[in-house]
Amino acid sequence: MEYVYAALLLHKLQKDVNEANLTSVVKASGAEVNEAQVKALVAALADVNIEEAIKAAPVAVAAAAAPAAAGDAGAAEAKKEESKEEAGKSEEAAMEGLSSLFG
Repeated sequence: MEYVYAALLLHKLQKDVNEANLTSVVKASGAEVNEAQVKALVAALADVNIEEAIKAAPVAVAAAAAPAAAGDAGAAEAKKEESKEEAGKSEEAAMEGLSSLFG
């Protein structure tokens, strides 16, 4: 994963995504460099327009995240309702206890 991040960083800085630059960035991060992975990534990115790939990525992520967020909101609402019901029940129990003291 650090190799992909390094490639994105080089692209952002408008530097060439080549083996030497990629190796330098990964070394600077403190990670061990695997030359085979560096070569494979550089070869894989040779025919990729990184700018277009970046623009296309958020659309897919946002589309997948939207239903999950809606589901999470529904779960949060259900939890709120449950906690309100529990609070009401515990309040009733407390009142019953007090009434038995002063009954």
